[in-house]
Amino acid sequence: MRRQSALAAAVTIFCSGCGQADGAALAARVEIRGDAIPTSLTGEAGRVADGQAEFVSREGGHCVLCHRIEGLQAEFQGNVGPDLTGVGARLTEGQIRLRIVDAQRIWPDTVMPSYYRTGGLRQVGREYEGQPALTARQIEDLVAYLSSQGN
Repeated sequence: MRRQSALAAAVTIFCSGCGQADGAALAARVEIRGDAIPTSLTGEAGRVADGQAEFVSREGGHCVLCHRIEGLQAEFQGNVGPDLTGVGARLTEGQIRLRIVDAQRIWPDTVMPSYYRTGGLRQVGREYEGQPALTARQIEDLVAYLSSQGN
């Protein structure tokens, strides 16, 4: 039992401003456990319909630029990132959340943007400096939508 507690403590990171060695910072304090952020960024569940709209939105996350979901009615779906058909059966909500918040924490060389990071970024327009690409609400809506895929 003591070993499990020590292991859990070892893989839990509290990120307040995330003063990581690489200078990356998140928009708000989050708890990262292993490869997941287990709790909602807003304290509430996201909305599936809003998450689907965000997924296909060219102004928001623009997820369809790189990803596809079988059966999704979208003008164009990309193939740069993994196919997200059934992702809700493969990953937990917390795992999906961390991948949206800061995929580069898991895969440092990924081309996937870190949508909730505010520091350690390159080529950010002045008007967007210090701001996350997506709000906590938008991320939770995406988490709800993607979690519903495959369930």
